[in-house]
Amino acid sequence: MTEDATAGAAEALGSAVADLHRVLRRATSRRTGRAPLPDAQVEVLRLVERAPGICVKEAARRLRTAANTVSTLVGDLAGAGLLERSRDPQNRRIVRLSLTPAAHLRIGEYVAHRRNLLLDALDRLDEPARRDIVHAAAQLHRLADLLAEQERADDEQAEPDRVDRRATVPDSVRP
Repeated sequence: MTEDATAGAAEALGSAVADLHRVLRRATSRRTGRAPLPDAQVEVLRLVERAPGICVKEAARRLRTAANTVSTLVGDLAGAGLLERSRDPQNRRIVRLSLTPAAHLRIGEYVAHRRNLLLDALDRLDEPARRDIVHAAAQLHRLADLLAEQERADDEQAEPDRVDRRATVPDSVRP
């Protein structure tokens, strides 16, 4: 594949994934009868679902955003009855996050409606197209993993090596 064809394919893939996300989000929200949550709140809920008991600082690190931003999102989600905050028993300064029963229900309904929308659409495709999409789903997960790996590598490269500056100061000068 030529460089231009590869760039065109990458643009088409990005556009298709964005379109699919947008259409599924709107249609699923319409079926659930609820306004969709902002993407940033959904990211926090998905992270807490995968890592129950995570603290705000760790959530911010994994989401690659500021802790105060995550704290605001957590406050909004807690206010909406979707997240519970509890103090860590070993360190009362740390707040642990978990999904509420309402969040589990909402996520379950969303997943079921999204699955049904996809099944309905897949049923309208011919068998070879369905096979291609099922095969592509596994490759899209692999692509997401590769992009996440690259993002982590970029983050590590962007951070200068953290050097303990005290190690270069003679003991006699240290406070």
